Amino acid sequence: MEKPVLVILAAGMGSRYGGLKQIDPVDDQGQKIIDFSMYDAHRAGFEKVVFIIKKENEKDFRECVGDKVSKHMEVEYVFQELGNVPAGFQIPEGRVKPWGTAHAILCCKEAVKGPFAVINADDYYGKSAFSTLYEFLTTHEDDEKYRYAMIGYELKNTLTENGSVARGCCVTDEKGFLQSIAERTKIVKTEDGAAYTQDDGATWIPLPLETPVSMNMWGFSASILDELETAVRCFFEEEVEKNPLKAECFLPIEVGRLLEQGKATVEVLSSRDKWFGVTYREDKPFVMESIARLKAEGVYPDVLW
Repeated sequence: MEKPVLVILAAGMGSRYGGLKQIDPVDDQGQKIIDFSMYDAHRAGFEKVVFIIKKENEKDFRECVGDKVSKHMEVEYVFQELGNVPAGFQIPEGRVKPWGTAHAILCCKEAVKGPFAVINADDYYGKSAFSTLYEFLTTHEDDEKYRYAMIGYELKNTLTENGSVARGCCVTDEKGFLQSIAERTKIVKTEDGAAYTQDDGATWIPLPLETPVSMNMWGFSASILDELETAVRCFFEEEVEKNPLKAECFLPIEVGRLLEQGKATVEVLSSRDKWFGVTYREDKPFVMESIARLKAEGVYPDVLW
C-alpha cells in the first residue's frame, strides 16, 4: 500500500473573510491555521502534502506556506483553474466562481496515486483527528466496495457567532457508517439552537445541535478520483446548463451519490478535538485565543518547526 498523502484545499480566496485567509497568521509567531494542520499531519505519519491552489496565488503561497514545510514534508502544487473543464465544454460567459470542492479534488488526480486525506486550509481539526484518519488510511483498503472515512464533529462545535456557515449534515447508522449527507450552505445559530435556509432566508428549518457534520476532512482511496471524473462531467452536462454562473460540484454530494449507489462505505470517525476556523474576519480573535490556550496546555510548541 502506498503511504497516505495529505491533500489541502486552498484555492478559495475567502470572499466572506475579505482576503487570502489561508496565509493570515493566528499567533504572534506568524503561524497560520494551515501550519498547525500540517504539523499535526506530520506527527501522525503523513510525509507528503499536495496543495490545491489558484495559479495566481502560487508565489505568495509558496513563500508563506510551502517553502517552510518543504523542509519537513514532500510538497506538490496542483492548480484549480476555471478553464479546467471536461473536454467538449466551455466556460460560461461571465463565470468567475470556482467549480466546487469535487472539481478541486479531481485536479490532483495526477499527483495522488494511493490513499489520501482531504482537509480545508482554513479549518483547525486537532491533533487526534489526523492520527485517527492516518490509522484508518493505513489499515483499510477497497474490497467489494470503496472504503472511505470522514471525521465527524457535532454541529454545535462548528458554528460561528459572526454569520452563516456551510456544513455537510450527516445521518449515520448504529455502527457509525454514513447513510446520507446533505450539504446545507447557510446554517446559523438561533436562540433555540441552529437552523438552515434553502430560499435565502424566506423560511428557516431547525437543526439539532448534536447533528454530526462534515468539516471536509475525508479519507479516500484513489478510487474516488475516477468517480469524480465521471461526476464532474455529469455536473457540466446537467447543473452548469441550469445555473451557469453559480453551480458548484460539492464533494459531500458526490460521496452521497456513491453511498446511494452502494459503491462505497464511509466510516464516520469522531474527533476528540474541537473544530474552529476563520470563516469571517470577526472569528480571528477567538481562533488566536484558542491557539494560545493549546500552546499553554502543551499541545503545541511556541514555534512549530
